[in-house]
Amino acid sequence: MADDFHEVLFPLDVALRGSGGPQRLTEIVTLGSGREHRNGRWADSRRRYEAGFGIRSLDALHAVIAFFEERRGRLYGFRYRDRVDFRSGPPGRPPGPLDQILGRGDGTAVAFPLAKTYGGGPAPYRRAIAKPVAGSVRVAVAGAELSPGAFACDPATGLVTLARAPAANVPVTAGFEFDVPVRFDTDDLSVDLAAFTAGEIPKVPLVEIVP
Repeated sequence: MADDFHEVLFPLDVALRGSGGPQRLTEIVTLGSGREHRNGRWADSRRRYEAGFGIRSLDALHAVIAFFEERRGRLYGFRYRDRVDFRSGPPGRPPGPLDQILGRGDGTAVAFPLAKTYGGGPAPYRRAIAKPVAGSVRVAVAGAELSPGAFACDPATGLVTLARAPAANVPVTAGFEFDVPVRFDTDDLSVDLAAFTAGEIPKVPLVEIVP
């Protein structure tokens, strides 16, 4: 993915007005009895966004076009900030080092990938986080927060590496902010100049890509 992904963020002022969220693919077969057989075709959800809403000024239009051209349309991926889901906890609360459990020590492992778990009922969903925001990651071992020098986190992969391996069964937790790896889901943008000094790009579809 490194060769076809640019570690740059979609213009944040435009993303603030976007829409979208997770998508799943479920296959449903209805039997003669009326009972259903349901099968989830995807193990993980995939997010789709529409970033065209609210683009009005010519400067904003120009910024989006420049960003699109540099990505060569659908060719290169990039980061997108989902304002509803961009933190390890609720969006209105700063990340804390106990927000998400990454795993448990075994006495030798020092690498733990970032992840976020959704739900606490019978079937929680664990989502891999590959694009953390640099400088936002906080890590704790056995409930005690580590100093920045005691761990490192790769902002391009989301892999946390500890300076020392935690003892067996000791929990490793983290809090963080993150972006979604996406690409444009179109190779053309249509600009509608509604006025002399304003306009819009009605459709700027984005789709999540697998890191």
